Amino acid sequence: MAIPSDCFCFDGPHAYADRQLWSVIEKKLGALRAADVSSIAVVDAGCGPGTWLRRVVTHARRLGFSKISARGFDVAVAQVQAARRLARDLASVPGVRLTFEVADLLDRLSEPDASVDITLCLYSVLSHLPVLDLPKVASEFARVTRGYFITTVRSIGSAPTAFVDSIEKAKHFKLDHRLDRCELEFRNGCHIAVNFHLFAAHELKDLFQPLFGIEGLRGLDIFHTRFIPDRRWNPASVLLDERLMLELTQLEETYATDPKFMERATHLLLVGYHQPRSSDELLTGSTSPSRQFVRSDTIGPASGGFERPRPVVAASLRSKLG
Repeated sequence: MAIPSDCFCFDGPHAYADRQLWSVIEKKLGALRAADVSSIAVVDAGCGPGTWLRRVVTHARRLGFSKISARGFDVAVAQVQAARRLARDLASVPGVRLTFEVADLLDRLSEPDASVDITLCLYSVLSHLPVLDLPKVASEFARVTRGYFITTVRSIGSAPTAFVDSIEKAKHFKLDHRLDRCELEFRNGCHIAVNFHLFAAHELKDLFQPLFGIEGLRGLDIFHTRFIPDRRWNPASVLLDERLMLELTQLEETYATDPKFMERATHLLLVGYHQPRSSDELLTGSTSPSRQFVRSDTIGPASGGFERPRPVVAASLRSKLG
C-alpha cells in the first residue's frame, strides 16, 4: 500500500502538539495489535479533512490489522468532501472500510453499543458545542466505545485563535465567556460569530470521569508555540534550534500535568478507556472491579505522565473484537 505523502508530516506551529497526540494514538493501536486483535473499528467525530483518520488507517495497516473499519464525520460539507478526496486511494485498499459523512455530533451516533476500539474527538470540536449538550455527547461516546477514547479541547489559559484565519488578520475579536460566543471582525471587513467554550481541566475530567476510566489528563503545548520565532517580527538571529527544542520538550514533560501550568497549554488532552459499569454505578460514580481494561505500569514523565491500561483479551473478548 502506498503511504500518503502528507500523512505523517508534523510541521507548522502546532507540530509539537501533533506529534505528542500521534504518539498517544500510535501506542493505543500498538496495544490493541499486541493483544492479538486483528480487526479494528475507529471513529473520528468532527474529522475535518480526515487527516487523523488517514494516519490511523495507514498505521493500522502497517501493524498488520487485516480488517479496518473507520468512519469520520463533520458538520461541514466542504470538509467531508475534502476528506473523501484525500482518502480515495486509501479507501480502496483491501480490508479497509474508510468512510466520511456529513453528520452532527449532537445527534445519536450510528455505531452500535461497545463497537468502537478507538474514538477520537480532536482539536476543539467539543469547544464548539453548547455546554448543556456536552453530557449527552459524552454519554454517546461512552456508549459506542469498547476501547479507548481520546479528546483534545482548548484550555482556559490558551492563546486566542481566529478560527478561519491567522489571528493577525483579525481587526477585533472578543470571546464572551458568559455566552460562549466569539465575535470577530477581520481587516478585510468580514465579520463572523463562532460558538466556543474554553475548558478548565477539572471541567473536562468531571465530564468524562463518570463514563470512562481516566488514563491521563495533561496540557498539550505549554511552551512550544510561544517560543516559535515570527519572521515578521523576530530577526533571523532568533532561532529555534535542536538544543532549545529539547529543553522545551523537557519543560513540557515537567509541567504538562502540573495544575498550575496545565491550563496555560494550547489544548488539554484527555485519554480514557472503556470501563463497564452498571446503571447504579453510573449514578453513584463507584467502579466495578470487573473491567475490560485494567491499570498496569505507570508511564513516567518522558511519555506524558499517563498510566497505561493493559488490554486483557480473553477468548470471548477476542472474538468480539474480531
